[in-house]
Amino acid sequence: MSTVMNTTNTAAPAQADTRSPEYRQWLAQIQRRKRLVALSRAGLLLAFLLIWEVLARSHILNPMLTSYPSAVLPTLVDLARSGDLLGHTWVTFKATVIGFAISMLLGIGMAALLWWSSFLKKVLDPFLVIANAMPKIAFVPIFYIWLGSEYSVYGMAVAISLFITIMVVYEGFQAIDPNKIKLATTLGASKFQVMKYVVFPGSVPAVIAAIKMNIGLSLIGVIVGEFQSSSAGLGFLIVNGSQVFKLNVVMASIVVLALLSAVMYMAVTRLEKSVQHRYA
Repeated sequence: MSTVMNTTNTAAPAQADTRSPEYRQWLAQIQRRKRLVALSRAGLLLAFLLIWEVLARSHILNPMLTSYPSAVLPTLVDLARSGDLLGHTWVTFKATVIGFAISMLLGIGMAALLWWSSFLKKVLDPFLVIANAMPKIAFVPIFYIWLGSEYSVYGMAVAISLFITIMVVYEGFQAIDPNKIKLATTLGASKFQVMKYVVFPGSVPAVIAAIKMNIGLSLIGVIVGEFQSSSAGLGFLIVNGSQVFKLNVVMASIVVLALLSAVMYMAVTRLEKSVQHRYA
């Protein structure tokens, strides 16, 4: 027993904090700033909800047209209990993810082709610029006729996000240091190997930027498509609720859309952090 106690007493002490007081003070300041930002965000949201509630309750705003937060929450609960909330949210989420995936795959592939062939880039460049500038909502009736009520939603998601993906990713390809490409070519790398080992890894930040934009653009495309043709989804709930003046349903759907957007954006941010240390 005494041997055990002696061993315990002679164990090495916990490693002392060797950081300087100035460094610890700087870390504490960073933490305080993060807490202040979080509290400011929460306060801004609460202030908005409070002002909205007061204006609607006092009839400065017409509650029939704007609803108010204390009425939206019970509507969310009722929709959740009936299963409608989960079902419509899943329809919108699934269409967004599918449209997003298609637009990213097609966009990266097309950007790679443009980088590979300067001739193809010169031929297609004006068409890509025009297609990106066009108001995509004009395609809604065309997609409805071509693709039907279900798949037109996916068509809108792809149409809105595809061209911006091509342009952003291609610019990322073009921004690669030409000296790196020249070095790889000098060492005997083929064009495919240059693309695989130099261009693609160096363009990861541009791809992440395209993902950040497209996750929101795809959701916009899905909602626009659901406004026109769908019989399910959050866009359908918004249109249906507005047609019968159920503004509580409309506002509840918008709240769910905001939460869905936040969740998807946080997922993309987490992805960015996970690859940042590899491709910084």
